[in-house]
Amino acid sequence: MRLRSTLRRWHTWLGWLIGLPLLFWTLSGVIMVWKPIEEVRGADLLRPLAPVRMTAPPAPPSIAGLPLERLSLEQRAGGPRWILAVKDGPTRLADPLTGHLLPPLSAADAAREVTGRYTGSAHVAAVARTSADSPPLDLRRPLATWQVSMSDGTRFYVDAGSGEVVARRTRWWRFYDWMWGLHIMDLKGREDSHNPSVIGFGIAALIGTVLALALLPFTVRRRRISPAAPQAAPTSPAPPR
Repeated sequence: MRLRSTLRRWHTWLGWLIGLPLLFWTLSGVIMVWKPIEEVRGADLLRPLAPVRMTAPPAPPSIAGLPLERLSLEQRAGGPRWILAVKDGPTRLADPLTGHLLPPLSAADAAREVTGRYTGSAHVAAVARTSADSPPLDLRRPLATWQVSMSDGTRFYVDAGSGEVVARRTRWWRFYDWMWGLHIMDLKGREDSHNPSVIGFGIAALIGTVLALALLPFTVRRRRISPAAPQAAPTSPAPPR
């Protein structure tokens, strides 16, 4: 039948077209559910921040002339700190005991913010500054940070202004992130799940599935009406010699 032959040809070519993306989707999906998401994110690598405890009433920060958007008192590795979010400017820290503004966070301060709460057994291997204009791919946030790299490959990102640990990236998280980029076919930014590649291959996979369902009745009918295989005629035994 011409219709069956045409559908089968289309289904075959679509199968070749979508075979590799389907393999990538399945492989990346299996890997992304291989470990619990809490382990991937390193949720237990940092202890929660301790509650703020003051031995005396906090002194107001020196904010004369600063256009503040937010003011909060938060715990840090060196003790409580005023967090001053300045409009169109860097976040500043102030000492609540004196009210004086503190100097910008240094590499040693950033490492201390991590090691003060770290629960693992690795040690700090390197501390590097990152730019808000060109953040690392595993951060993908327009923040100026200190990247604290541990000896086991884990990375912590400390906000260079507020001293907050804004991200933790285990080795498995980075591999998971690469698999996510493969899954949505966006290895460059790993954010755009609405791109032409994934939409196009998804439509092709849908059409291939519909064609397979359309071919199924033809296959079942052909099996039912196919004649039985002829039985072989009995052979006479060879004469003795």
